[in-house]
Amino acid sequence: MKKISIYHSTALRVSVWTFIMLFTAQAALSQQIDTSASPVRLNQIGFYPNAVKKAIVLNGRGGAFTIQTLSKTIVFTGILKPSVKPSFGGKITYIADFSVFNKPGSYRLYIPGGSNSYPFQIKPSVHKPLANAAIKAYYFMRASTPLPAKYAGKWQRAEGHPDTNVLIHPSAASEKRKAGSMIKSPRGWYDAGDYNKYIVNSGITTGTLLSLYEDFPAYMKTVKLNIPESGNGIPDILNEVLWNLRWMLTMQDPNDGGVYHKLTNAAFDKFEMPDKGTEPRYVVQKGTAATLDFAAVMAQSARIFKQYPQQVPDLADSCLNSAQSAWAWAIKNPDVAYRQDEMNEKFSPKITTGTYGDNNFADEFIWAASELFVTTHDSGFLKNINLLPDDPMHVPTWSQVKLLGYYTLAKNTVSADVKNVKDLPEIKKRLIAAADDLINGVDDNAYQTVMTQSIKHFGWGSTSEAANEGVLLIQVYKLSHNKKYLDYALANLDYLLGRNATGYSYVTGYGSKTPMHPHHRPSVADGVTNPIPGLLVGGANPGMQDGIHVPSTVPDEAYIDDDRAYAANEIAINWNAPLAYLANASEALQQELSSSKQ
Repeated sequence: MKKISIYHSTALRVSVWTFIMLFTAQAALSQQIDTSASPVRLNQIGFYPNAVKKAIVLNGRGGAFTIQTLSKTIVFTGILKPSVKPSFGGKITYIADFSVFNKPGSYRLYIPGGSNSYPFQIKPSVHKPLANAAIKAYYFMRASTPLPAKYAGKWQRAEGHPDTNVLIHPSAASEKRKAGSMIKSPRGWYDAGDYNKYIVNSGITTGTLLSLYEDFPAYMKTVKLNIPESGNGIPDILNEVLWNLRWMLTMQDPNDGGVYHKLTNAAFDKFEMPDKGTEPRYVVQKGTAATLDFAAVMAQSARIFKQYPQQVPDLADSCLNSAQSAWAWAIKNPDVAYRQDEMNEKFSPKITTGTYGDNNFADEFIWAASELFVTTHDSGFLKNINLLPDDPMHVPTWSQVKLLGYYTLAKNTVSADVKNVKDLPEIKKRLIAAADDLINGVDDNAYQTVMTQSIKHFGWGSTSEAANEGVLLIQVYKLSHNKKYLDYALANLDYLLGRNATGYSYVTGYGSKTPMHPHHRPSVADGVTNPIPGLLVGGANPGMQDGIHVPSTVPDEAYIDDDRAYAANEIAINWNAPLAYLANASEALQQELSSSKQ
């Protein structure tokens, strides 16, 4: 069955499912290393001492490989083993497994014939700089504020899009908010390569970051990001979330509880810095998806920020009231889809920015009901909600948020109310089964990762698929305490950081071969050679919906580092969120495992 969902980008996005400073030093290092293609594919950052360590060799013929220090002292010798199955390109790869070698240090992997890997490290907390940067990236996406050098370094910039005079688009007009009237809607994160702000995509993004804090609070309280709010008594991840959360609150119509779909220009901005964008901004039609995503995030925020009454007095109550009001609107308006083409036939100006259109809201109802139930313990929110409407257990995307609700129910079982949810045992069973399905056969495939199990993983934003698979595996690890799930989650992080067919680490500034030309307006227009660091680009996608030809149409090779290539090289807040979760959760869990062995 083909599932096509149309959503935003610098041009119209089409995602096809069945086919197809800390970081500054790291960025500087990437400029000093030869980035010509190496036949050895591995995590270009490195490995935890006691974790699985694998590399993939493309032109091997078996025989020995060695791990050597940067001064070429041999410290480990192993045997290359051929993959059971060929790559999507039809070639057998060779696997170098050096998991038993755990001595901290900086190394390269050498193979016969003189080829070698990029340098990597073995050490505790090896992913901490990356994990921090994946969250700090959101600071660079802030709207309505300047980014001074104290916090942004060489990526400093002037304030863009204050959004203090936002027009009510005719599609959003109501009796008390007439078309052409103005509201204030500042803050928020720029969504992707463009400068607009979308509630649907902010929903899954903010929810994922809130879950990172909720799942690993002790660790996340130690994460320091050097942002303006640092040191105010709130963990920095929550400080960053607050920048977007306060914007989201402005997107609710206080007169009825409905939530506007997006805040946007009529058309995309030019490739210029944010302060140069002075076109009129609009909020457009309210919709069921946006309102339910908003309700879910606000309910989750209410129970988290309730822990900080002195720092953010009354915020938890405001969030919960907003969530309940949004829920009430959605119950009265259960099927209001955002259809931009139809809207443009009726109203002017025409809106041609990202659509984020969705026609099925069963998953949004599940997510919102789950968050409201866990926050309030009111079983009424689950009344008439079918928690198990279908069998597929797709990892979360902006258009499919069912599993976000499942994660929340599965992990919040301290309360007797949650324990008594009749579908909870089946939900846990399905989550574990979904994880087992992901890892089944991984050890036979050419790159030894969940991500490279199937070509269906390689559509628009394929890297977010890899990251969200990792999140699912970590959720199941927390349910089962079976380390195999954590091992395969780390393998997908390895994929993102270089153990893939392209040889790229897909995170800007992190690795030896990283994207230098992401489809991201500030990174293109700021005059700085290096792009803003910590951004996850979309990755391999053979669709070429932007018309830019990729070097290969083999699904996992279909990537090009070109700022015109928004189908392969754009960045997006909803892609960075699972990366931030996966990297930070890995850090937290490795610390827990190390402590338990001492």
